[in-house]
Formats: sequence, structure tokens, C-alpha cells
Amino acid sequence: MPKTDYYDDPQAPRANSLVVATAAIVRDELDRVLMIERTDNGLWAVPGGAQEIGETTRESVIREVREETGIDVEVTGIVGIYSDPRHVIAYDDGEVRQEFSIVFHAKRIGGEPRTSSESRQVHWVEPAKIDRLDIHPSMRLRIQHALEGRTVPHLS
Repeated sequence: MPKTDYYDDPQAPRANSLVVATAAIVRDELDRVLMIERTDNGLWAVPGGAQEIGETTRESVIREVREETGIDVEVTGIVGIYSDPRHVIAYDDGEVRQEFSIVFHAKRIGGEPRTSSESRQVHWVEPAKIDRLDIHPSMRLRIQHALEGRTVPHLS
């Protein structure tokens, strides 16, 4: 389902839902970051998605990473909680979500990269090359926070 992200845009539609989402900044043994090119908007992002009823946020992010990339991960920490009401995501079906995402640090423990219905491409990207990718500003901020090596999670 195609989507459009709006940030601090007075023309953005008003939010009509709030869904818990999880995402992971996954690092491999060479310190590269796992990135996907999303099929719904064509932008690069870290893997993640909506938490399902009956699972914990940890289970959610492990499942989402596996589904979107084929990579098995171990959660190692938390990057932050992102809930800025100025960031909304509009879907073709009329849903407009206010951002609410819990972003985790994770490390690769197995699996091989593969695409899915949600990921057109899956790549391990060296941190110095991330700036070359077309990434939404809200996702870029999450990646930046993870790479800064902060000791305290971001809270918004």
C-alpha cells in the first residue's frame, strides 16, 4: 500500500490513527547498517513495521527484520522512541498515522539478505555511504542517533 510521509507540513492531512511501530538499526560484523529500499514509497529505510497484537516490541522488531530482509537479529538496546505529532504518514486507504516508532539497536545473528513484498532491495551499507541514499528526514534522524553512539535513548 503506497504511503506518503509528511513532516512539519501545514498541507499534511490530519492524523486519524496511532499504531505502535518498531524498527531496527542492525549492524553486521563489519559495522555496516542493514538498509532496505521500500516498495511502498521507493525510499531507503531501516527494516521495521507495525507491532501485532500478542507480541512484545522485541518480538515485533525481530519478526519485521526477518520478514523484510531474511536476516535474524538479536536486540541489543534502544535507540529511541519517536512520536513527533508533526510527522504523519498518509496511506492510500485514507488512514493517516501519527508517528509512533520504537527504534532498537540489533546485531545480525544469522540469515542471508533477501527481498520481500516490502523491500525492493536489501543491502549492508557502510555508515559513511548512508548519506548517498534517498532517505526520509525522520528516518535519517533515527539512523544518525544510532550511529552517534548515544548512551541515553532519544525520546520525542
